[in-house]
Amino acid sequence: MAEPRISLSRDIAAPAGRIFSVLARPAAHPDVDGTGMLRTAVEDMVISKVGDVFAMNMFNDEMGDYVMENRVVEFEPDRRIVWEPVMRSIENPEFQADVGEPAHHQWGWQLEQLDAGRTRVTEFFDCSRSPDWLQKAVKGGERWRPEIEASLENLERLVVGS
Repeated sequence: MAEPRISLSRDIAAPAGRIFSVLARPAAHPDVDGTGMLRTAVEDMVISKVGDVFAMNMFNDEMGDYVMENRVVEFEPDRRIVWEPVMRSIENPEFQADVGEPAHHQWGWQLEQLDAGRTRVTEFFDCSRSPDWLQKAVKGGERWRPEIEASLENLERLVVGS
């Protein structure tokens, strides 16, 4: 199996602070999301530190509507933000046993200011601590490659314009 993590980078013509301000607002995540699964943030907030928790209303064809709670585990303003998701609720009874069960995976963003107007943005998914079933289901993270590419494109469009 592939390494249980994936990361992709894109150089974006915007300062790190502008990009980070989008990533620190969960309400903006559906506009960035390349998976098509994020619907809305449960509340409008700005992430400001490790330990912050934000919840997202989500949907996919297999699971239906559900809510993911995301605990921020790394936070460096204008540089890095990482969270660990756990399912908080789901309407589909088939997945009720998964509610509250951590899968020990992380989503995150790393920003590297290249010069005053350009930033290298890296999005990553890490399931190296996840159960085997999840690592297999997401092919060690490779399953998310097209969606991460789309997220980086969406983020660039948001902060730079079309």
